[in-house]
Amino acid sequence: MTSREAERAGHLKRLGPEVLRLLVRYLESARQGDGPVVRLPLLAELEAELGLSRGAAPAPLDDSGFLAFLARYLDRTVRMQHPGYLAHQVAVPHDASALADLVNGVTNNGMAIYEMGPGAVAVELAVLDWMLALVGWPRLRRPEDGHQEGPFSGGVLTHGGSLANLTALLAARAAVAPAAWNRGNDGGGLCVLASPEAHYSISRAVGIMGLGTDALVPVAADRRQVIRPDGLPAAAERARRSGRGIMALVASACSTGPGLYDPLEEIGDWCREEGIWFHVDAAHGAGALLSPRLRDRLRGLTQADSMIWDAHKMLRTSALCAAVLVRDGARLDGAFRQQASYIFHEGENPGMDLITRTVECTKAPLGLKVLFTLLLTGEDGLRRYVERQYEMTRRFHDIINSRPGFSCPFPPEANILCFRAPGDDAAQLRIRARLLEAGRFHLSSTEIRGRRYLRMTVMGPETGEEVLGDLLTAVEKIGAENGASPP
Repeated sequence: MTSREAERAGHLKRLGPEVLRLLVRYLESARQGDGPVVRLPLLAELEAELGLSRGAAPAPLDDSGFLAFLARYLDRTVRMQHPGYLAHQVAVPHDASALADLVNGVTNNGMAIYEMGPGAVAVELAVLDWMLALVGWPRLRRPEDGHQEGPFSGGVLTHGGSLANLTALLAARAAVAPAAWNRGNDGGGLCVLASPEAHYSISRAVGIMGLGTDALVPVAADRRQVIRPDGLPAAAERARRSGRGIMALVASACSTGPGLYDPLEEIGDWCREEGIWFHVDAAHGAGALLSPRLRDRLRGLTQADSMIWDAHKMLRTSALCAAVLVRDGARLDGAFRQQASYIFHEGENPGMDLITRTVECTKAPLGLKVLFTLLLTGEDGLRRYVERQYEMTRRFHDIINSRPGFSCPFPPEANILCFRAPGDDAAQLRIRARLLEAGRFHLSSTEIRGRRYLRMTVMGPETGEEVLGDLLTAVEKIGAENGASPP
């Protein structure tokens, strides 16, 4: 080994312990609620603080300079582990998942084909089998199964819910219009039925597939923005009158904004009767499958043809890791058609290639992040986490509703809670802006029935009633400063 190679090989050994020390200190500080949860300086100011310049490579740093940069960078991150983090549906990752990221970074096995990551393929199949068992579908088909008859479900892990939804809808298109991969959409004659509350990745997928976003046909929703099964026939009739064939119906479990579950059983019954592909976006809410007390929210899921499940939401997995699960695995294998002689060729394969199921050609070993968390917490640990977050959100609802001037539009069904503080729509946005400026709490907001609401996602295992009390006091203070009074 040359001296240069020895130097490169030594970075992890030399800097690893110091990096780990900084990260541990960062985690301990965040979990105790020290400092702000978020800082949002002007981008130009942040670039200057970090010593970054556009259009030029950074100068090399010695060890102390590198560690100083890391410390500055950590100080300017959003502290997901902070009890005041309540904004978005991104996991507070378990330490085990972070360790898997380190292992993946060192090994760098791009495992879309078996020969590039045999261990990673075995891990991904095991994780997918576990998820499929929770859904209630049969396990994945493997090479050793040969051409056995009978139902086999399929799955793949990919980088996030947007890619996962796109992949599932490509499988739906392959089932409905198998020639579309080569011939295109034949004038855009397909459409997708979905709630107005469907995640924007559904609209993106429809656009990417060349159907045009006009091919997204809205179905009727109730006052909570949940799909009304009795409105499905009318939506289907509108689609057919326009000359479009129905490619799929998309339901949410749960929706991103208000966090409510569509009635999957009734929707699934109708889709079976009509012969329509039923896709469930369960990116956030599939975690309820872990709990005997909560899984009834997903009653009817087994009738779906496909679903997605983001591990980087409620499975405490670092971003990104999303599962595409299909009841009939052969349908997933039909989603993509590709040729590359250096990869796709006849020959012995002792394992299983996943490249035919995913957009990515160099596929990260995402399953290890889920597996490490399961190995160190167990399924029961994840169950307790999901149940705790759902229960805490329900308690938050009751506390907020009892506070003078505050209101929630409906009880929560997951760990997403919308509420309104005293004042008009503009006041809600001012409150959020002031909270972000102060940095102690990180909230998002959304619209429900044309009105603006503050929105929280209770992700942190350290977030409890004391944090909520402090938040509501801070909101009231901001409102008083702006002259707001209870409605």
